[in-house]
Formats: sequence, structure tokens, C-alpha cells
Amino acid sequence: MMDNDTGIIANLFREEFSKMVAVISKRYGLQHIETAEDLVSETFATAAESWKEGGLPPNPTAWLYTVAKQKTIHYFRRNRILADKVIPQWESKLEMAEEMAEVNFSTQQIKDSQLQMLFVVCNPAIASEAQIGLALRILCGFSIEEIAEAFFTNKETINKRLFRARERLRAEKIKMEFPPNSEINTRLDNALHIIYLLFNEGYYSKTKNQILREELCHEALRLGVLLIENESTNTPKTNALMALMCFHASRFSARQTSEEDFVLYEQQHACNWDKSLIRQGMYFLGRSAAGNEITSYHLEAKIASCHCTGTDTREKWEEVLQLYNQLLLINYSPAVALNRTYALYKADGRETALKEAKKLKLVNSHFYFALLGELYKGVGDKKAIENLRRAFSLAKTETERKIILKRMQT
Repeated sequence: MMDNDTGIIANLFREEFSKMVAVISKRYGLQHIETAEDLVSETFATAAESWKEGGLPPNPTAWLYTVAKQKTIHYFRRNRILADKVIPQWESKLEMAEEMAEVNFSTQQIKDSQLQMLFVVCNPAIASEAQIGLALRILCGFSIEEIAEAFFTNKETINKRLFRARERLRAEKIKMEFPPNSEINTRLDNALHIIYLLFNEGYYSKTKNQILREELCHEALRLGVLLIENESTNTPKTNALMALMCFHASRFSARQTSEEDFVLYEQQHACNWDKSLIRQGMYFLGRSAAGNEITSYHLEAKIASCHCTGTDTREKWEEVLQLYNQLLLINYSPAVALNRTYALYKADGRETALKEAKKLKLVNSHFYFALLGELYKGVGDKKAIENLRRAFSLAKTETERKIILKRMQT
């Protein structure tokens, strides 16, 4: 098989694994979710072997669906027969055709199954630490190695965590279905939070010594679209999160050079931003204005929209500062407080921002000391260097250290 063919299989795995697992789990029950994963993995192993000898089929996706159906039907029929202690008789072609039709890989069935699987993953019965790992595996088709790296741990730990999550699904007899109306809002909050965390990990990754992992962000966007396309989950807060992700995604190409160096916001060229994604973000932001609820997604999306204007005026930063003030009231976090301090610096100057920054005392955050280094620059250069050195020592990746080192040299 040519290297290009290997790449095609890898891309198909990422695109189709979660779809097939969701449909099979929907058809046979979540108690067989691990079996569904194994059957789909076997399908791709068969594809790699078959395509090596005979080349790519005219429609690789249809080929995968057909083989996955055959493997699934044979597996469950064989195990049902063995469980009943009946000598297996060869099934008629009609029986096989009827049962294969029930494993339905239609576009609508895939969408419904994946959306239901998203709510399964976000079920409160599953530990929160396992939800994002299960989402990466079941909804995004990530390998155990990739998930382990994202969590700074090893494959054994991830396998145990996923095993416990699957056992919990079985023990609680959770079904793949849409939540009842009485639970939809809470469960949707969980789903949005998982998508938000997934996008954040891609947008500012702590793994692989790289800041941007676009594949994670694209998966988060894909899951968001699933929610948008369903009437019961197409809510203002869902649109707000989609707007936020579109605005951030619009600056992907501007955030990284061809040499894979990270480009800070103030050094980016607006001409490199994706205008179509910005327009899409504005559309979702407009849709998010319906209703009376203002969530953190609304405020973050509005802040992100300000950063997509291409202007760097005091008026813009005053607006951003007010938005951060609102965000702190409904969702306080050290990161929000730090970002608010930077906005204060841009709106009201170093002296005012320094007073606020000293109150935060985020002694374990390299972002905090990097900000202090920026605020002391020109008014206390010795302290600026001291804080940047502290930031350098706390930075977790080589890319972050490279950014801080550049600041120390300017």
C-alpha cells in the first residue's frame, strides 16, 4: 500500500470510527459498546490488508460500512447461538439481508446515533474525568495513545478509566436515547461543557509541545454542529458556543507560521484571518441573542468577536474590559481574572493594571508572571526580567518557553 493510501485509511478512521460505533451501539445496546469499538477496529484492519492487495475500492466509506455490517451481524448471531447452546445452522440470504438492514448507516441514523452518544458520554453517572476521555474515544475516534498524551498519563491509566466508564454504563443500564424534557437543559449544559473543554485543549494545547491542535478544535466544531442541527438542542447558548469556536478558529492560520512558531495576537495580520468563519461566527452570535439567558459562552463569544475586528483601539479594549467584568460575576476563574487584567492594561494603562495584577497572586501560573513581565516593561525592567524568568521556569511546554524567551530578549 502506498503511503498516500495509508493516510487515507487514517483519515477515514478519524471520520468514520465514531459514526460506526454509535450506530452499532444504538442497534445492540450500550452494554456492547466495547464490542462495537472492537468490530469497527477489525473492519479497518481488514481494510488495510485488503486494500494493500487490491487497491482502494471506488467508494471506501461504503466498503467500510458493508464490512462493518457483516462483521457485526456474524458476531451477534454467533454469540446468540452459542449462548442458546444451539448447533448453528447457516442463515438464509433473506435472514441475513433483513438483519443487515437493521444496522443502518444512513446519514440521518448516523447523526441521531452520534447525538444520542454525546448525551450518553455526558451522563452524570460517568465521572467527569472520564467524560472527556470517553468523548475523545467514542465521539472523535482518538487512539488510546492520543488520549493518554492529552491527559499527561499512560495508556494503562486511560484504559482503566475507560473500562470503568463503560462498566458504569452497563451497571446503570443507560440507554442511547435523547434525554427527557425535564433533563434536557442540564444534560445540554454537560454536553456544551465537554465540547468547550475539547476545543480549549486544541486551541491552547498542553501536549505534543505544540500550542495549536486543529484536529481537536475541528472535532469540537463537528459536535457543536450536531447540536445545532437538532431542534431540541439548537438553543441560544449552543449558538453562543458555536460563535465562540468560529471566531477562534478564524485565526488558526494566523496563529502559527510555516516554521510552526506561535504568533501572538498582537503580532497577527488580520489579512490571514478566515473571513468566512468570522461571518459564520457573527451569524451564530446573532442567533444566540434570542431569549433572556446570558451565559459565559455569550460573553466569551462577544469578547472573541471584538478581537476579530482587526482594530486595536482603546474603545475596543474598554468594551472587552466591561465584558470581562460581567464574565467574572457569572463564572469567576483565575484565567478570566488574568485576562481581565490584560484588558485593563490595554484600556487604562500599566499602572492601573499593575495594582490589580498584584492582588491576584497566581504564584503557580506562568501566564501570571508573563503578564507581570509585560506590565513592568519600561517602568521596572529588572522586575520585568525577574518575572519573565519565573514564567519561563513554570512553563509546561517548549513552545511556551520559546515565546517567553523572545519576550525576555526584546
